[in-house]
Amino acid sequence: MDSNLKSPPTAAACRHLVVVLGDQLDHDSAVWDDFDPARDRVWMAEVRQESEVVPSHKVRTVMFLSAMRHFAQWLVEQGYRCDYRRLTDRENTHSLPSELAAAIGRWQPEAVVMVAAGEHRVQQAIEAAVAGCQATTPTPPAEKKTSSRRKSAGASDLGAECLAKGGPRLDLRPDRHFYSDPEEFRAFAAGRKEVRLEYFYRLLRKKHDILMDGGQPLGGSWNFDQENRGSFGKRGPQGLKPTRSFPPDEITQAVMADVEACLPHLPGSLEHFDWPVTAADAELALDDFLQYRLPDFGQYQDAMWQGEPYLYHSRLSAVLNLKLLSPLTVIEATLKCFHQGRAPLNAVEGFVRQILGWREYVRGVYWTLMPEYLTRNELAATQPLPEFYWDGQTPMNCLSQTIRQTLDFGYAHHIQRLMVTGLYALLLGVDPQAVHRWYLAMYVDAVEWVELPNTLGMSQYADGGVMASKPYVASGKYIQRMSNYCTGCRFKPDERIGPTACPFTTLYWDFLAEHRERLQANQRMGFQVRNLDRIPAEELVQIRQQAAQIRGTQTARTTGEA
Repeated sequence: MDSNLKSPPTAAACRHLVVVLGDQLDHDSAVWDDFDPARDRVWMAEVRQESEVVPSHKVRTVMFLSAMRHFAQWLVEQGYRCDYRRLTDRENTHSLPSELAAAIGRWQPEAVVMVAAGEHRVQQAIEAAVAGCQATTPTPPAEKKTSSRRKSAGASDLGAECLAKGGPRLDLRPDRHFYSDPEEFRAFAAGRKEVRLEYFYRLLRKKHDILMDGGQPLGGSWNFDQENRGSFGKRGPQGLKPTRSFPPDEITQAVMADVEACLPHLPGSLEHFDWPVTAADAELALDDFLQYRLPDFGQYQDAMWQGEPYLYHSRLSAVLNLKLLSPLTVIEATLKCFHQGRAPLNAVEGFVRQILGWREYVRGVYWTLMPEYLTRNELAATQPLPEFYWDGQTPMNCLSQTIRQTLDFGYAHHIQRLMVTGLYALLLGVDPQAVHRWYLAMYVDAVEWVELPNTLGMSQYADGGVMASKPYVASGKYIQRMSNYCTGCRFKPDERIGPTACPFTTLYWDFLAEHRERLQANQRMGFQVRNLDRIPAEELVQIRQQAAQIRGTQTARTTGEA
């Protein structure tokens, strides 16, 4: 692989320079439609900057880089020529725009071809790099030395020859990985006061005839939430089969060594790394989920259990977000299981909703509202993210277990994220930008288009209700009901004040009191807010004081939020 992927010592002009980013490892991408191996070249780059914009978990970093190297190897095997920059290359400037400008200078392409990036910042950087290699006006040969050149920040002077020719055009192609596209979402959202998942999900169900019986939903209901909120009880999960493992191969081991050598300061551990990093392995992971966990996924999708990071979840979000696996493939295989009687409707619909519903919906929200969406902070939260989010050192067992699991595996399922780490940050009043940076850094499946709306909108209610119809807040009793985290914990979820009061419970009542005026106008929050009236005034004062003390004892690791 090494010799095949290194840039040749001499370069020549090419027709298309095809950009493939780490979350664009799609064998069926539109960039391959007219690819000519004799005239075109693929460009890929591993750069340190992309692991340090936020301090990316080692598992997340290795997942991206290993999947990239495997994909590049596949391209070479297909006869495609690759200009591949590795993390350890001495010439690496470790900046995507700088590396792209250098590649444009080497190959002087007529066009740079790509599918839109999954992150607004990255897309802007790439567009600026290409624009920096374009002359603002044609430059006569005699005036080359004094020509004015428009360049992006950090762009390399290696694009000089391309500049003299006027530079390449940017050929931005549609992303066929999804069921929908941002234009369809914008049309759906236009004129609506509230842009809810439920109605966009129904639109896509009807359009693609998924789980439909004529014009009505199969089973008479659009969702089966009431059947999908089961907990394990005191016995815990029974007969749970371990998820299929994917031990690191030679390429992955080399990436792990490179990351440990070049980025040793990143959070997390690689001890348990066993993620699928190829399209073939992604298919095996899908088959494993459908056979062994899908039947019980619906009932137990919200349950948590200490020492069981995966339970009945699929572990497919990472390979989906890197585009090693198509959502169409996943949904078709899931529907086949249902029609063959291998999984009940509540489980199948619950899983389909995560992919056809949430995944498509949050992408629409992201590309419709960015970049302004990133700055939203509706609840004016300013508290720093506690330092224990980076090491798990907290006496609150639910947070300690979830964060340590995240550090070990780069993974936590959606309820652990929403109702443990996310809930505590919301109740504490943490700056939503700090929460966003932590989620983007820590999870193996984190790509900003899917992570940011889920964090700012669903988890932190920082968008004021664009995504969620209410803040998802609860006391420690919810965690007690849905897990065994509270067993043995020194804090009591039914206590609001005092030395053994659960901080979740204290902060929950303080949150309701702090935002009472806003929340009582929300029909879905009425019952919770009215419960404040049942608390004696003196006790409520004590709750507010204890909440203030909790906030006062939190410390932040500044470097972790940079």
